[in-house]
Amino acid sequence: MSTPASIADFRALAKVRLPHFLFEYVDGGSYDEVTLERNVADLRALSLRQRVLRDVSAIDTSTELFGRRWSLPVGLGPVGLAGMYARRGEVQAARAAASANVPFALSTVSACSLAEVASGAGAPWFQLYFVKDRGFVADLIARAREARCGALVLTVDLAVPGSRYRDARAAGGGLKRWSQLLARPQWLWDVGLHGRPHSLGNLAPIVGRKAPLSDFQAWIHANFDPSVSWKDVEWVKSQWDGPLIIKGVLDPDDAKAAVDSGAQGVVVSNHGGRQLDGVISSAAALPRIAEAMSGKTKILADGGVRSGLDVVRMLSLGADFVLLGRAWAYALASGGQSGVAHMLKLIEAEIRVAMALTGVTSIGGIDGQLIDRG
Repeated sequence: MSTPASIADFRALAKVRLPHFLFEYVDGGSYDEVTLERNVADLRALSLRQRVLRDVSAIDTSTELFGRRWSLPVGLGPVGLAGMYARRGEVQAARAAASANVPFALSTVSACSLAEVASGAGAPWFQLYFVKDRGFVADLIARAREARCGALVLTVDLAVPGSRYRDARAAGGGLKRWSQLLARPQWLWDVGLHGRPHSLGNLAPIVGRKAPLSDFQAWIHANFDPSVSWKDVEWVKSQWDGPLIIKGVLDPDDAKAAVDSGAQGVVVSNHGGRQLDGVISSAAALPRIAEAMSGKTKILADGGVRSGLDVVRMLSLGADFVLLGRAWAYALASGGQSGVAHMLKLIEAEIRVAMALTGVTSIGGIDGQLIDRG
């Protein structure tokens, strides 16, 4: 394939470069993937209002969030096990984000540790899950604080893991797993032999430094905490003095509770369609939450974003900032750091075109008036 021209091109490359079980893990959603499909379809169904003769010769794509000016209203959201998609994948992605001056959020379940990413690419945002061992959660928060992470992203929509049919179908050990690995010799050489994580990143202290991936997945199912409540969010806030972002909000009442608990931002998200299948898309949930918040907190959104046009659509629906997930994971799998850097350039170019042809010159000028509601 020639140089990728779209996120769909990156996805196609990722499919032929990753072992089957890894591609299915990043590409798939839960159950019948209804919500996964809605995330993409509902964004694409939104029509933008084209305007003309507006003098769009000077377009500014930068925006401010949490006291910092970013070059784009876009960040790389947390993606688990990204270090399995390319050699030391989280470090490569973080470097691409830093070069583009956009935030990178490191997942709790990353292959590379926070310390490795911070030393190799600068302090990221840190995404936190609640596990039953509160002492370990406190230790993760302390590590994020010591690394001077720019924000803590607390993901709250994984009290229990969703059932993922695709993962189950692609799973298996022995000859089945080896046949998938041997079918991808480039990945096997780059990641499997020379870049394979020696530990499970941030979870190594409690999972074990040599635990295989199968043990790691079993640990996730056994240790994520279904007893979490808003009091636990307040507990996190008491240990963290930087921006706190609550990720996984679809209901306006939950967004209000997040603000009441001390959060500076919420991420309108359904976990990329990987949790409760059949819930509404992020695009459908976003306007109601934006209306309920009325500027009381920063609103970020993810889910189904596959182009710069989708970024503009999310902003038009009320988001202040947009997080990419699968888009950067596909790009990382297909080309490492340079793949992620190229993907961000494509997103920027598409944002600029969308802004120019809808007649706005700054991110602040993007609002609900850009949506053509017929």
